[in-house]
Amino acid sequence: MAGPPAPRPFADYARNRLIESRLTPNGISMTGLALNLAGAVLITQRMWVLGALAFIIGSIMDTLDGRYSRMSGKGSLFGAFLDSTLDRVEEGLVLAAVAWHFAEQGDELPAAACVVAVLGSLMVSYTRARAEALGVECKVGLATRPVRVVILSIGLLFAEGELISDVNLLPAAIYVMAGLTALTTVQRVWHVRGGLREIDTAAATESAPDS
Repeated sequence: MAGPPAPRPFADYARNRLIESRLTPNGISMTGLALNLAGAVLITQRMWVLGALAFIIGSIMDTLDGRYSRMSGKGSLFGAFLDSTLDRVEEGLVLAAVAWHFAEQGDELPAAACVVAVLGSLMVSYTRARAEALGVECKVGLATRPVRVVILSIGLLFAEGELISDVNLLPAAIYVMAGLTALTTVQRVWHVRGGLREIDTAAATESAPDS
């Protein structure tokens, strides 16, 4: 029979010191914003690997702020709102920088796909928020935030032959993002349609007079 898990004094000490520090979830969120802004600037200068690293680290910060908020008890309703808002801003900044690059190159199709990816990302987030406000859980679809971060990170790391000569995955990454976000939006609309129908049916049954 297995015994109790071994104590983790260093991990517990580090966690407690972090909680007792002046670090706040909002501070982590703003750091993520600064890193994504730096990544966008680096992308406009075609410094792909550095831009990708700034984007990846900034996106990791975006995932840490919510967890740190729950762990430390320092979270607030405004902090949760700020976190969600900055996530959308950060993704839009990086995709706008990529669109700028394509426009400068005269590549109209991938530039247009960037616009579709931005719109699709916003709609993926909005459909979930609106659905949950109406009482329907909505986590269906492939193009969740982590998936989009992975796809875009791969595209940035392997853009314009920066890491591997003659390999440019950035256009393909943008096309995949545009397609998946559009598909996920349709999936969520269909899912919410069914969920709201069930709610309406239940409400109509409850309000119907007994025969």
